[in-house]
Amino acid sequence: MEKVRLSKIMAQRGICSRREADRYIEKGLVFVDGERISELGTKILPDQEIRLDAKAESQQTALVTILINKPIGYVSNLPEDDHKPAVDLIKPETHWTGDKSMRKFHPTQLHGIAPAGRLDIDSVGLLVLTQDGRVARQLIGEDSSVDKEYLVRVTGELDSRGLQLLNHGLCLDGKELKPANVVWQNDDQLRFVLHEGKKRQIRRMCELVGLKVTGLKRIRIGNVMLGNLPEGQWRYLGSEERF
Repeated sequence: MEKVRLSKIMAQRGICSRREADRYIEKGLVFVDGERISELGTKILPDQEIRLDAKAESQQTALVTILINKPIGYVSNLPEDDHKPAVDLIKPETHWTGDKSMRKFHPTQLHGIAPAGRLDIDSVGLLVLTQDGRVARQLIGEDSSVDKEYLVRVTGELDSRGLQLLNHGLCLDGKELKPANVVWQNDDQLRFVLHEGKKRQIRRMCELVGLKVTGLKRIRIGNVMLGNLPEGQWRYLGSEERF
């Protein structure tokens, strides 16, 4: 059995991200089969036991994941063309009063926080920002299996063949898209469930079948719903919630 870098195995097991694993290893907060490991690049066998020091576990517990109902005009990541990043919405006055989490806001919760997936500037709805590499890997890692649900308002004509293509058969950037689940929600609105997240995917898919998107709202990521979270406000991911 071939040995693999400890940090890689920790990420694969969902213990933490590789970057976090290297930080914990440097601080001597990782044990393999009971032995403290502090040398970066250490390789172990894939079936060896890995345990975090209590200090590292406490640090992980302190990491926050935040859900925002992103309005139009905000970008998911870095500011661009004078448009504000969604992280600017995370402040005490926009914290949803209906948040059931017991967490209290502190500016340190913004350190290292980043979007786990994107939502276009002209789209609204559920956006996840997290300090936790485990959450980021679950949502945007190469092997992510978390689906996402959208309500999409459109104009144009769509026949049964076009609807079939939206579900499976379209290509973007020279690659065939994974099967989706697309159905009519009402006369001018489609419900999309996607298992991938290419740039402006839904808008481009609709263009390929002769539709124009006039409104797009993400309402679910995995098992987490947007629910009653008001537009422009945010809440913490609950301790009992899982994507």
